[in-house]
Amino acid sequence: MLEQHSFQPYPRARFESRDRRHAVSALHAPRQNHLLAALPRGDYERLLPHLEPVPLPLDWTDYGAGERQKYLYFLVAGIVSKVCGTVNGALSLCAVTGSEGVIDVSLFLGGESTPCRTAVVSAGYAYRLETDQLKNELEHNGSLVHLLLRYTQALITQTAQTAVCNRRHSVEQQLCCWILSCLDRLPSNELTMTQERIAVMLGVRREGVTEAAGKLQRAGLIHYSRGHIAVLDRPRLEARVCECYAVVKREYDRLLPANRGQVLY
Repeated sequence: MLEQHSFQPYPRARFESRDRRHAVSALHAPRQNHLLAALPRGDYERLLPHLEPVPLPLDWTDYGAGERQKYLYFLVAGIVSKVCGTVNGALSLCAVTGSEGVIDVSLFLGGESTPCRTAVVSAGYAYRLETDQLKNELEHNGSLVHLLLRYTQALITQTAQTAVCNRRHSVEQQLCCWILSCLDRLPSNELTMTQERIAVMLGVRREGVTEAAGKLQRAGLIHYSRGHIAVLDRPRLEARVCECYAVVKREYDRLLPANRGQVLY
C-alpha cells in the first residue's frame, strides 16, 4: 500500500536574467543532451536558435498534473522524476529522466497534458523549446521525430517495468534500482537524497527506506549519511538489484544513441 505523505506543491519556474542564462549556456551545451547530440548538423542548426537554456533547481516543476504544457525540455544535466498520485496525496514513481531524454513526451504525441507531474530530484539544466516551434519541427518529419519516438518507446518500457517493480519487489530491491538509475544519470558515484524524498519517490514508508539503506550499508555496498549516498561497490549492488534495472537499461541502450561512447539512461 502506498504511504501517504504531506508533499508541498513544487515551486514554479523562475527565470533569471539574460546574463545568468548566458552563463548557463556556457556551462551546459545543448549537445550534452543525447537526442540533440544525435541530430544531423542541418537539423541541429535549424533547431539551435529556438533552444532557450534554463536552470532546473531542486523540486522545480513547470506544470502540474493535467495542466497544458508550453515547452519541451531537453535535459543536459540533473535528474527529473515523473510521479503519479491519488486524491489522498499518495505518490508513486513512474520514471526518471536525465540527459538521455526530454520532458514531456505528451507534447509531441498530441496530448499536451498528462495526469502525472514532474519534479527535479537532482538539480540541473535544460534547453526548452516552445510548443509551436516543436510543431513546426515535427512537420519536417526529420531526425528529431524518429529520435523522440525511440525515446518514447524506451520511456514506456521504464514506466511499465517500474509498475512491476513497485508491486512485486522488496523495498531493498527498489532502492537498489533507484540508486543505480540515478547514478547512471550523474557524473559521479554519489548522490544527495533524503530518506523522506526517496520514500516519496518509491511510494513506501520512510522506515522501510531506513531499514533497506541500513542493510546495504552494513553489507558494504553504500555509505549513507544525512541524505548523502555514496556507492562503495557497484558490481555487488548490481548483483543485488532486481531484474527491472537490467531490463530497462538494455532497452535504453538498444534504442538511444550513446553520448561520447557512454550510454546513460
